[in-house]
Amino acid sequence: MNIASTSTRTGPNIPLVIACGCLIALISFGPRSAMGLFFQPMTEARDWSREIFALAIAIQNLMWGLGQPVAGMMADRFGTWKTMTLGAALYVSGLLLMIDAESAVALHVSAGVLIGLGIAFSSFSLVLAAFGRAVSAEQRSLAFGIGTASGSLGQFLFAPMGGALLANVGWQDTLLVFAGLVALVPLFAIALRGKSENPTAGAPASNQKLSSAISEAFGTRGFILLTIGFFVCGFHVAFITVHLPPYIADLGLDPTWGATAIALIGLCNIVGSLASGYIGGRFSKPIFLSLIYLGRSVAIFAFIMLPISPTSVLVFSGVMGLLWLSTIPPTSGLVAVMFGPRYMATLFGFVFLSHQIGSFLGVWLGGKLYDETGSYDAIWWSGIVLGIMAAVIHWPIEEKPVPRLATEAAE
Repeated sequence: MNIASTSTRTGPNIPLVIACGCLIALISFGPRSAMGLFFQPMTEARDWSREIFALAIAIQNLMWGLGQPVAGMMADRFGTWKTMTLGAALYVSGLLLMIDAESAVALHVSAGVLIGLGIAFSSFSLVLAAFGRAVSAEQRSLAFGIGTASGSLGQFLFAPMGGALLANVGWQDTLLVFAGLVALVPLFAIALRGKSENPTAGAPASNQKLSSAISEAFGTRGFILLTIGFFVCGFHVAFITVHLPPYIADLGLDPTWGATAIALIGLCNIVGSLASGYIGGRFSKPIFLSLIYLGRSVAIFAFIMLPISPTSVLVFSGVMGLLWLSTIPPTSGLVAVMFGPRYMATLFGFVFLSHQIGSFLGVWLGGKLYDETGSYDAIWWSGIVLGIMAAVIHWPIEEKPVPRLATEAAE
């Protein structure tokens, strides 16, 4: 049975939910993934150090993480559409204010605080939670893969589009175009309206309160391990998204290879996310996650040890793209398996907070250590070690519902 066939006359229009959710994931993830392209033109125009811009993006990632549990609670309580409308307003405000940011503080508020919170309240995390409510448990992993792949498609589309706009109209007008596209999010979010009190068709009703759900999650060993491990994913992807373009340019390649690398990561991650959704629905999610993180460490090691060239950039970007957001379908899937879909937006929000703390450190330390040492080597090696640690952490997670769900299902 495919996802579309589960739609009923009284239930949500699942094809419409999936289509609109994918468009939201594409739009909300696109500008964020292209932030690295503004690194050089903005620092040169404002005479900023790399650390100033890196700190702004680090703050963005941290605010995204801090805002995600709050956004999840708001979506679970008041509905997805209201939450995403607020997020789009914050996101657009940040992009517009970023155009006129002439001081470090202004950049940190616009690109950091406002865009970070805007992403939190309009990102694919809320899209996946809406998917989790709409589709059956058997189809959830595939739906999560489709939603994640849509975010990757945004990265694939916005990176070359951003590069072309930067070359032709400048970085200010490029930000203006991005703001106009983000303003479309509330329109698409209408199809996702709903909240946690609306259970998935066929799912048992639950009287569990939000506070009890949070307490239950943080009392579960697998949830703690999953949360710690997701820190590493954030460290990897945020550092590479922001610092790979200048790293490539520093080593003597044409700067266009940086945009090409980010675009290729996004393209390959479409395949990786879809494959991850398929694999996660049929095989052990914890073991699959361990293999993904181990693969990342191997890819980074090979990239920094081999001579830099267009070929090595393309191969690294392709491999990392396959492993990029392929962590999200099994990670979000484990949250749904362990606790059910009702408070998934909130619980995955806490897991994602860990991801964004890792993102903050990856971006900020990349800029800080570069300014101090003139090299990214320490961060690359840190990423290798963290990937191995994440592989070890995920292996013992048990893929099973908490006892409460088994009891409710029997009633």
